[in-house]
Amino acid sequence: MNKSQIFMWMAVIAMIGTGLVHAIDAPHSFSEAAYKGWLFYANALGSVLALVGIFSRREWGWTLGLLIAAGSIVAYVASRTVGLPQIPAEPDAWLEPLGVAALLAEGLFVAMFVMRRHASRSSQLIVDFTPPSPPRRFSS
Repeated sequence: MNKSQIFMWMAVIAMIGTGLVHAIDAPHSFSEAAYKGWLFYANALGSVLALVGIFSRREWGWTLGLLIAAGSIVAYVASRTVGLPQIPAEPDAWLEPLGVAALLAEGLFVAMFVMRRHASRSSQLIVDFTPPSPPRRFSS
């Protein structure tokens, strides 16, 4: 398995985790604010769409996954610090198990996105200056 396949499979695992956690927590989120429940379902659906793109080897899948993962991290931090519309801040909820699981999955996806991007740029910059081997001579 090469490096890009490892990045892809780790990203797939992370995006499955992100979507699954949000799908599981969506019904409970409606009790806090209806829009939060719908956003959680949208996150789960977006995760599935990102997976389709990633499996299709389309760059938009990776970009969508990054938007979902990074946006979820920002929303998580905001919900614990300044709060969200109609929902006060929850400073004691940083270690909520589903939230931590989502953060780990989202952080993993962002890391795989960055590492994949860095690896592809590095490989484009590599120039092999190794001189060719001299031809082999076979003696009879």
